[in-house]
Amino acid sequence: MKTSLMTMTAAVMLAASGQTYAGVQTDKPFIGKQEITIKDGRLTPEALWAMGRIGSTNVSPDGKRIVYTVSYYSVKENASHTVIYVMNADGTGNTMLTTSATSENSPTWIKNGTKIAFLTSESGSSQLWEMNPDGSGRKQLSAHPSDIEGFQFSPDENKILFIAQVKYGERTSDLYPDLDKASGRVIDDLMYKHWDEWVETIPHPFIASFDGNQVGDATDILAGEPYESPMKPFGGIEQLAWSNDGKQIAYTCRKKNGKEYAVSTDSDIYLYDINTKQTRNLCKEDAIDKNLGYDTNPQFSPDGKHIAWQSMERDGYESDRNRLCVMNLDSGEKIYVTETFQSGVDSYCWAPDSETLYFTGVWHATSMIHSTNLKGEVKQLTEGMYDYTSVSMLNDKQLLTMRHSLSEADELFTVDLKEKHKVTRITTENDHIFGQLKKGKVEPRWTKTVDGKDMLSWVVYPTDFDPSKKYPTLLFCEGGPQSPVSQFWSYRWNLQIMAANGYIVIAPNRRGLPGFGMEWLEEISTNYGGHCMDDYLSAIDDIAQEPYVDKERLGCVGASFGGYSVYWLAGHHNKRFKAFIAHDGFFNMEQQYLETEELWFTNWDLGGPYWDKQNPAVQRSYANSPHLFVDKWDTPILCIHGEKDYRILASQGMAAFNAAKLRGVPAELLIFPDENHWVLKPQNGVLWQRIFFRWLDKWLKNNPRNK
Repeated sequence: MKTSLMTMTAAVMLAASGQTYAGVQTDKPFIGKQEITIKDGRLTPEALWAMGRIGSTNVSPDGKRIVYTVSYYSVKENASHTVIYVMNADGTGNTMLTTSATSENSPTWIKNGTKIAFLTSESGSSQLWEMNPDGSGRKQLSAHPSDIEGFQFSPDENKILFIAQVKYGERTSDLYPDLDKASGRVIDDLMYKHWDEWVETIPHPFIASFDGNQVGDATDILAGEPYESPMKPFGGIEQLAWSNDGKQIAYTCRKKNGKEYAVSTDSDIYLYDINTKQTRNLCKEDAIDKNLGYDTNPQFSPDGKHIAWQSMERDGYESDRNRLCVMNLDSGEKIYVTETFQSGVDSYCWAPDSETLYFTGVWHATSMIHSTNLKGEVKQLTEGMYDYTSVSMLNDKQLLTMRHSLSEADELFTVDLKEKHKVTRITTENDHIFGQLKKGKVEPRWTKTVDGKDMLSWVVYPTDFDPSKKYPTLLFCEGGPQSPVSQFWSYRWNLQIMAANGYIVIAPNRRGLPGFGMEWLEEISTNYGGHCMDDYLSAIDDIAQEPYVDKERLGCVGASFGGYSVYWLAGHHNKRFKAFIAHDGFFNMEQQYLETEELWFTNWDLGGPYWDKQNPAVQRSYANSPHLFVDKWDTPILCIHGEKDYRILASQGMAAFNAAKLRGVPAELLIFPDENHWVLKPQNGVLWQRIFFRWLDKWLKNNPRNK
């Protein structure tokens, strides 16, 4: 694929020969904000990778300043770098604080706002440091034997809670010390791999004293327990919390391992007493247990009387509705305060009054900020074609949030709680890039399904769209399978870059997606070949009636469950499509059941193992395995997979590619030996986009680029 003529330089790039910082010599260049010139206004892979990506935020104790991180990427160096910024609460005075070649993460105000604590590997491992609010006075505070991955200071700052890895299982070198260079692994139970790693360590929470200058010796509060806290692969410090008096710690844990872990999502919230070292399981104190699924992310109320957490009701259902549970710490009474919101709680925070909670959640393909009280009275506070992805208190009158859409990357905003929920943007991280881009129009489109229901899709039109012309059109198949097609922004599956390449894109909220009620969400389970596939065909057939859609140039693309969808549709599309692209999808469902590590997923979504011949739902699931319909494949297909994807092994993509070639169907395989379920390295990301559009252009355009 040809790219726009452009120049790309780092705004603050130090000499590639290296630099000295804090007494440490490094050969790594500093990767900072990328300056890029786009001459034709067309979004390109290089422009996507030049964008800064805002990460964590933290508000000063007086609510007047915000510290936050931004990650920058260099395609040339094939590397990333995270820096820390500080600004006033209204967005003024924005200043980069860190200029080390080593990334700095997790900035947190301490010492009444006079210092900022953060993590950096400047000393050779990830340790806790502090600096002044102007970036000066950097000082190392910890020297733990292994990397610190996240931290929280106690309310009085006399102690620190942090996450570090501990050894899990037995190595071959433990069995045979004379074979210390042997690479073989001896495995005797399940969950020996997870997402993109062989499980040889697990995270544990540690407590240490802090005298204001140095972190003391640490105590593992799960010492001797073979359980992870926080939970892999996505859990971080948000899964732990200090009580207001600093005497207790709430932590998230699924106290299972091996086969029991592989088939269950039943995690709980535990309350650990620092003095007595006694632990309570807060989720198992009910006469009727309503917390059989994931329970995560505890937060104490400001007055210390309650604790809240996100809770799923059913064991094994990783996409169950995330409810907000609030427990009275004195009485033990639990209430669920988002029951009238028929979708999940994605993030939340307490208000200062200890009576109100704010949360984000998806409804009708947008993610908005809502409020609820202890009576469960839910109100929507924001509106528009956006996704609000986080929420925290800035002060007693404002919320701090992050927002993006299908047309713009993340920026930080404030929401005024008094002035009609006025939303104000306070960062301009990527304005220098978006100011040069032409964006495709985005609009909602409602379609009737085969059973007479209404389905919402997002349609993105090419830049400089001319309705008198005909355009090739792509059906976007979402993953998950229960992930919303909301106003998402992606640096790979980006609908605006598809529009920039001259394609109309339709992205349906088919059966199985949240934000349209529980019946719509759950119709997909054990029914992958049912109405969810009908919905895809309804969406593409509907938009294909428009005069500007070229029916002879339709494509279908997707990843994960979207990849499965592509493989399935390849055998059922009745010649609608002229090109397919499947990324990290499973092709053979029997193979997938035995290859994946998170068996709770296949047990719930497929109904169980394929050898359960007496279960009609199970037999229906496996009868819809895409590999059974290869005899009907007749359309060019590109298969993409990462070899470090341990949820859906690369053998699935290879098998699909081999099947297509054996059938005589034009096919390509793009395999990444060093990527997992995503593509995370800059040069691989650019390669992915170039191959993606080269394939589509070859089969869907009259004058393809780079055939």
